[in-house]
Amino acid sequence: MSIRLENLSKRFGHTLVVNHVTLEVADGELFILLGGSGSGKSTILRLIAGLLSPNAGRIVLDGRDVTALAPQARGVGFVFQNYSIFRHMTAWQNIEFGLRIRKTPSAERAARVQELLDLVGLTGLGQRYADQLSGGQQQRVALARALAYRPAVLLLDEPFGALDVKIRAQMRESLKQIQRHLKVTTLLVTHDQEEAFELADRIGVIEHGSLWEVGPPQEIYHRPRTEFVATFVGGGNVLVGRAQGGRIALGSIDLPMPADAPAHEEDSPVRILFRPESVVVQPEPLDARAGLFPLGRGQACERVFAGALQRLRLTMEGLRGVRPLSPLPTFGQATTQLEATLPGELDARSFAPGTPLWVGIRRYHVLDSTGMKMLICAQAAPDGDAAIEVGCQLATAASDPVMLLSTAPSAQALAPARERLETLRQRWLERLPRLEARARQGEWSTEILLHAQEGHYELVVLERSAGQVGLDATALQLLEMAEVPVLLVAQPHRSFVRVLVCTAAGEPGKADVRFGGRLAKRIGASVTLLHVQREGASSEEAHRAQRHLEQAKSSLQALGVQAEVLVQREPAVHRILDTAEQGKYDLIVIGAPAPRSGRPMREADLATPIVAGTLLPVLIVPMAE
Repeated sequence: MSIRLENLSKRFGHTLVVNHVTLEVADGELFILLGGSGSGKSTILRLIAGLLSPNAGRIVLDGRDVTALAPQARGVGFVFQNYSIFRHMTAWQNIEFGLRIRKTPSAERAARVQELLDLVGLTGLGQRYADQLSGGQQQRVALARALAYRPAVLLLDEPFGALDVKIRAQMRESLKQIQRHLKVTTLLVTHDQEEAFELADRIGVIEHGSLWEVGPPQEIYHRPRTEFVATFVGGGNVLVGRAQGGRIALGSIDLPMPADAPAHEEDSPVRILFRPESVVVQPEPLDARAGLFPLGRGQACERVFAGALQRLRLTMEGLRGVRPLSPLPTFGQATTQLEATLPGELDARSFAPGTPLWVGIRRYHVLDSTGMKMLICAQAAPDGDAAIEVGCQLATAASDPVMLLSTAPSAQALAPARERLETLRQRWLERLPRLEARARQGEWSTEILLHAQEGHYELVVLERSAGQVGLDATALQLLEMAEVPVLLVAQPHRSFVRVLVCTAAGEPGKADVRFGGRLAKRIGASVTLLHVQREGASSEEAHRAQRHLEQAKSSLQALGVQAEVLVQREPAVHRILDTAEQGKYDLIVIGAPAPRSGRPMREADLATPIVAGTLLPVLIVPMAE
């Protein structure tokens, strides 16, 4: 029996948990949904099983629409992570339970239970209760119970998560044999990558409710399309170079552009992936004729022995100024670092930290072209175009993909909203070939939040009235629930040359510096790092702030962004606004409290008075790292 999901969505309140997922699992296939905690993978299983109802979309099993059917009418077996076997019943009675409910004759029940006990390796243990069975044996009982009435589809929710490493490996092998023997269509969800690669015919990688990529394990590992999958699956080095003359420029190094690489415009960013096992490290120079691509000299800065392997982290001087996406640089790191894996038996002294080494790669893969995905919210009022002007101006400088979004309160108002959006789109289309437009019916704040979650945007541009005091409900929802940076615009601004990043020592993640620097890099702007020191600050606080600023400056310079440091004294709001005006800055960047920090965003941040006190564009970055 095949499984087909068509545009399946599920929301809990305003939180989008499953985001328009479309997927087909072939008859007899063992398909694995791979994702982290909270990615939506278990919710999809419960939707298929009928334990939850979707907000939109269809679930089709073997050509039959079961979206509205009760769980028992779907022909689905479900194995939970916590086994959920009845503790007052023996293993035999647990397996037999579903057959009894279906009034299967006793002789047939007995034959089926014995067959399943043999199949899952529990022969002779049928009369034991749960507390007389190990965790692995209980999981085998749960699997046998799910298979008892011969379901057409088997769903497994992290089935081996509670088992130790050795038992988990044994259970994986048993499951694969059983699935191949019965030829039952199986959908398993897990966060364990080793498990996914060992078991799956195909893997689907899921995050934030969206299905990012689907393919055979080898394809997902060696040839992913997206940055997320490249960095989520396995260890990987992902660097951002530039397309120049049919080659890839990486600092002082250049590499051939592979013939099968996605199309890239001249001088556009190119993201390349190479796995740690593809990195070649040796004390003597590399020979490019040996099928290697030399990356120059580096040195080991860290070595970890892991039995069969040793893991190296290398500092590469020749890649200075190259933006690394993975491994993510530490705050203040001035040089690009790479990860490599080598056989564990090699002499560790040759790769000791500080040892000069020659580094190259055997192979690399070019990811799909992308940019800083931007959502510009277009209000219905004809004079409400400041956000569009500023957002499109930024996107033009950065060559980024853009979505214009508007909302309409009723079906009758949708057509005029679409016409206005199309007029706006045509105005900018020549400069922004990747500009799209969409109108949604519904309440303004709700629809913007849902669209931001659905599209995984990296920046949302909102217009605010000149008299607006602080952050409105839409901006707060985006910051707190979608955790996406928000650019608030009061009036058109034609150029972006100078960016003022207002930063404080000690906030987690330093997302204001990272995101502000990334945006400045894309639009070719310089950055001033402003720190407002507390009155009466101790020497220790002053030293910590100075260290933070030096690290921030190094991080920006490593990206190729011109940066300077400015220290002022309280009051903070007055100093920030005064500096922005006198220095003729084009954009103010400020961090907001982490959504999970426990600090109310309305009360604990500087964003509200800053927004209220200036007509400059203000970019608010949630400090969620």
